[in-house]
Amino acid sequence: NMSNVRSYTDKQILDRIKSLPSFKAIPKSKYIVGIRSTEDATNKFDDKFYLFEGETFLHVTTGTTNPGAPVLQGGFLKYNKAGAAVVKSNAWYYDVWSYGLHMGKMPALRQVGPITVYRDGDRDSKSEEIGAPITGLYGINFHAATYNNLFRGVQENIGEWSAGCQVVNNKQEHLQWIDLLKEQPRVSYVLLNEF
Repeated sequence: NMSNVRSYTDKQILDRIKSLPSFKAIPKSKYIVGIRSTEDATNKFDDKFYLFEGETFLHVTTGTTNPGAPVLQGGFLKYNKAGAAVVKSNAWYYDVWSYGLHMGKMPALRQVGPITVYRDGDRDSKSEEIGAPITGLYGINFHAATYNNLFRGVQENIGEWSAGCQVVNNKQEHLQWIDLLKEQPRVSYVLLNEF
């Protein structure tokens, strides 16, 4: 596990997500909690995702909540001239995802509800919440870092796999999560900064 985010108890995570200004209620269905590493190692999958159902912890896996270095350093121009999408942290996004295909090729959760992002356009390799936050539909999906469903390893480098998407680097764990979530009409997400 290459993730640099420290480990938390279920209670620590639940207390934190309940304390956010955008908190309304804990979903009764399954939902995902992302925790963004403070260190933010450049181009590395150093964040974590936790799967909960109500107040019950189900699984944890590793991934990224930040765009990859090639996107931050100018690759964002293909998507949006203002900068790379960096999802605003310490915020709830209720009913934001539903099952579908990412780029028509990969089982994923696709953005169907609003997400707030910053446009990081300074072209350095750090993912930053800079400028004015904007809220809308930007194709911020929850997917894995390979189209190969048989891939058994864990990827290290984000590269082009995230231009704002929340990406799991363990393909088999991601497929298991999608199996658990695909029957659910909507999936909520809450993104925390490491605390």
